[in-house]
Amino acid sequence: MMNKAVFIDKDGTLIPDIPYNTDPDLITLQENAVEGLRRLSHNGYLIIIISNQSGVARGLFKEEALNGVRSRIQDLLGEEQVTLNGFYYCPHHPLGNVEEYCIECDCRKPEPGMFFKASTDFNIDLSSSWMIGDILNDVEAGKKAGCRSILINNGNETEWHLKESRIPDYLVKNINEAALLILNR
Repeated sequence: MMNKAVFIDKDGTLIPDIPYNTDPDLITLQENAVEGLRRLSHNGYLIIIISNQSGVARGLFKEEALNGVRSRIQDLLGEEQVTLNGFYYCPHHPLGNVEEYCIECDCRKPEPGMFFKASTDFNIDLSSSWMIGDILNDVEAGKKAGCRSILINNGNETEWHLKESRIPDYLVKNINEAALLILNR
């Protein structure tokens, strides 16, 4: 039997967006997120973060710094009885200045590579899964992976370049609202 998952963007969706932050002490969960995540988790959805982390390619922080970020988020969610099942990130950016990370890849959203990796790692049925994000690149990545996508319309999307793959299945205000929608489908 295959698993179902809710893939969640990190910055601006799960946690407040502090650009290129790797200081665990500055990481908090978004308001109106915990109850929804708890419900999703208790209803059999794996909770998996999918995040672009171009700060690595740009030389703003080392890839290892993301271990502390993952641990902090895992601890915060654990305090709320929510299991973080996976934490996937793309350290690449084609315009980066750290040579080994300065590449075109299939994992940087809007490409779906991180979803496919998670699907293999956790035996996930992507067609029964969802992507929740705050920009249309999140939506597009989820759709390319075969998931349904929800856009949290919190003002973070500034480039409304719409094409079919970038149109969210649903627009909501926060993760709690997204969870209710998912569970009522």
